[in-house]
Amino acid sequence: MLTRRRFISGFAGAICGLAIMFGGAPAQAQDDITVFAAASLKNALDEVSAAWQADSGKHATISYAASSALAKQIEGGAPADVFISADLDWMKYLSEKQLIKEGTEFDLLGNRIVLVAPADASVETTIGPNFDLAGLLGDGRLAMANVAAVPAGKYGKAALEKLGVWTSVEDKVAQAENVRAALALVATGEAPLGIVYQTDAAAEPKVKVIAAFPEDTHPAIVYPVGVTADTDSADAAGFVSYLQSAKAKELFEAQGFTFLASEPN
Repeated sequence: MLTRRRFISGFAGAICGLAIMFGGAPAQAQDDITVFAAASLKNALDEVSAAWQADSGKHATISYAASSALAKQIEGGAPADVFISADLDWMKYLSEKQLIKEGTEFDLLGNRIVLVAPADASVETTIGPNFDLAGLLGDGRLAMANVAAVPAGKYGKAALEKLGVWTSVEDKVAQAENVRAALALVATGEAPLGIVYQTDAAAEPKVKVIAAFPEDTHPAIVYPVGVTADTDSADAAGFVSYLQSAKAKELFEAQGFTFLASEPN
């Protein structure tokens, strides 16, 4: 397996070589950390990161993608300092491989999944057992994140199975690589309906929420945070601590997340 140290060493070597070619020493990045975060966090986490930078003078580079893809990248040696997953399963996956520093994990946020349509759509429904989702779709597709691996897709499939409608729509599902890609299918009119987080829907003016899925139809939606085991960043702990602050709480809640963390002592 490619380790973080080998990954960074190779990259640094290439940069040094270029610097020598151009007659100078390579500039050193200072106070930077790399955060791998679930795609659904983008709007809120960008704001929190900007606030952290304003308060601390330090900078976080954030890579957004499906939690499944990010976890696999960390497993493969990608140089992340902090991982924020959209479900507990992918954090557990890395923890069991000893790729998350012991004692650094905590639950940060909660969310809900909702059924969305283009903003100008006239569709209406009430979500309940055996509701006619297939009829609402007609010949169209249901946009969802990958139902086998991506948390939003897994939550959505679980809810549809619990409600007894999955088998009626599984052949109509358009699976996307992450929840923001599923949201885009609805926002552009390529899909008449989609299942996304309520925070995604709030961030996209081209869609509207038709109905929210009852919380007892799927596992609790929890975003855990952990510092990676291989990090050599002195600032990772400070960033993670800031995520638990009153300022971060205010910014996350403004985007529709439920704040689960306790402010550090």
